[in-house]
Order: sequence, then C-alpha cells, then structure tokens
Amino acid sequence: MMSIISPTVAAPASTLGPIRQTHARQGDFPPLTRSYSALSEIIRESGFLARTPRFYLLVGIAIAVGFAGVLTASILIGDSWFQLLPAAAFGILFTQVAFLAHEAAHRQILATGPANDRLGRVLIAAVGMSYAWWDSKHTRHHANPNRAGKDPDVAVDTISFLEEDARTARGLRKLITRKQGWLFFPLLTLEGLNLHAHSVRHLARREKVPGRWTEIGMLTVRTILVFGPIFLFLPLGKAVAFIALMLAVFGVYMGAVFAPNHKGMPIIAHDARLDFFSKQVRTSRNIRGGWWATWLMGGLNYQIEHHLFPSMARPYLARTRAIVREFCQSEGVPYTETTLRQSYARVIAYLNEVGLAARDPFECPLMARRA
Repeated sequence: MMSIISPTVAAPASTLGPIRQTHARQGDFPPLTRSYSALSEIIRESGFLARTPRFYLLVGIAIAVGFAGVLTASILIGDSWFQLLPAAAFGILFTQVAFLAHEAAHRQILATGPANDRLGRVLIAAVGMSYAWWDSKHTRHHANPNRAGKDPDVAVDTISFLEEDARTARGLRKLITRKQGWLFFPLLTLEGLNLHAHSVRHLARREKVPGRWTEIGMLTVRTILVFGPIFLFLPLGKAVAFIALMLAVFGVYMGAVFAPNHKGMPIIAHDARLDFFSKQVRTSRNIRGGWWATWLMGGLNYQIEHHLFPSMARPYLARTRAIVREFCQSEGVPYTETTLRQSYARVIAYLNEVGLAARDPFECPLMARRA
C-alpha cells in the first residue's frame, strides 16, 4: 500500500490549527498519465513552451540598471551608516539575479541547453553560489518534490521538515526545532551565508565536480569584485555591517520566495508510487497576486505550472494556470492556491507541528503549569 503523509493545508487561514497527518491509499489518486500527455500537447500547441529572449533581455537590462543605480548611490553616500540602504538593495538585486539563474538552469531563456547552462553558471556565480551544487540539488528536488529521503529540500538543515528528523534533534538544534516555526524567518537571515557555505563545501569535495575549476575561478573573481570595494572604501565596522545586511536580505528574500512553494504541503513517503502529474501538483502551492507576485517571486508564484512544465518561460505561466486549474478540477486533483500571507501562516504552523516531535516524551505544558 502506498502512503503519503498529508498535512491538512486546505483550511482557510482563519481556521489554521494543529496540522494533522493522514495516510492516503494508492486508489485515492486517479491514473493521469494519458490525461497529462493530452494536457502537455495542448500547452505545446498553444505555443506556451516557446522561448522569450526579448522578455529576459528586458529583465536583465532592468536588473543591470538597478545595480548601476544602487552602486552610484553607494558612491555618493560615502562613509556613512546610510550605506545600509544600498546594502539591502544589493541583497534584493542579487536575489533577482538568482531568479534568472534558476530560469536559465531550466533552459527557459536561450534556444539551446548548453547556452542556457553557460548563462546559468555565470549568473549563479555572480550571486556567489556553485552552479554544480545548486543544479544537482534542484534537479533532485524536481524529480521528487517533498519525497522523504529523496528531496534534498526536505532534508534536515537546522530546520526539520519531517517528524523523524525532529525526533533526532539534540543540543542546540533541539532547542531550535521546538520553536522552529516562529524562528523560521529570523533564521533566514543566515540563509545567504548558508548557501555560500554549501557551495564552497561542494567545490572542495573529493568527488568529481563538473566545472570545478571554472566555478572556483568565477567565484574568486566575484568575491574580489563584490567584497573588495566594500572593504577598500568603508571602515571595517561599516564594511562588515554592509556585507551582513546584504547577505541577510538575500537570505530572507530567497527563503521567503521558495518556502511557500512546498513547505506545509503533503510529504510523500519514500516508497510511494505516484504518477508525475499527481506528485507535482499535490506537493506544490501557487501564490495569488498576479503581475506583482510574478515580479516579486520571479515567476515561482506559479509553482504548480513550473513543476509541470519546468522549461516554460516566465511570461507564459499565468496563461497556463487557467488551463491547468481547469484540468485539475475535471480530474479531481486538488489545486492549492493561496495568498502570500496565508502561505506563510501555513508554513509556520506546519514547522511548529513538526517541531513538537523534538519535545521530551513526558513534557506536558499543562502539568508544568501545575507543578
């Protein structure tokens, strides 16, 4: 029997409470392989899988203008604590570059795969991350979203996304896990540093890493170009504060965009057998908001459509949404879509519920109050 651990995430935000876990049987999921093939053909014939290089050129120009403007402002500000304003702006701009790197890695921008890979490698190096590490991690995530033991995005990394990981927490991690829902966003201030650290560890590993020395060279140049002027033109204290805030904003922005997509959605058992359509739709969540959400989240607000058609360019995701949603309704597959605020509430509630597993077996708040 197939099992899928599924938090009850469909409740409106006003009724959010403890997240119960249920097990669904394989018969609860309709066979959708042939239907999905028909849907894919409709999407292809509609032209929604075409490349849109002009759109991405405009996005790239807008980001470049943003960098030029913030750099100019930073130079004009000089030796002042107002430098923290451009530091925060740089954190936002680097996140926008990361969105483009993500889209290049999915081969959404240029005409050929190798060209997209080269572009993605350059863009993600500009952000300060290893393309080899991120591409391997993200590919495994897309193949098995929210699958225990296979999706690296639900593997424990300070935060526990699975109860079995929460139960094994010890020391400081146990203290964090108990309140991890409330601590999630504060911890994201360290996520930028964490992403850089993962990249360095990946490139330093003994196993073969594709493009290792190319990436080391690009990251070295990036480090010199980004951090060099900061320490050269600012006093040590202001330079450290500048970098800390830039990394904090980058980490919070990245986490705030990626967390709503899958966290708090069903967790698939490692030995479950699901068709491609079901596992992609049931584990993904869309964010309402239209064009502003698309710009804020780099198109990842249409997470369901992105997982079904990962090579689809950003401009087509909104138009595909209507087709996919109607298809889900006709096939009886839940299509989860909520506001950004509600998604954060669900993520926090889910993480707090998982964190309960880190409590001592006989720990009871009621008895503690009576003692």
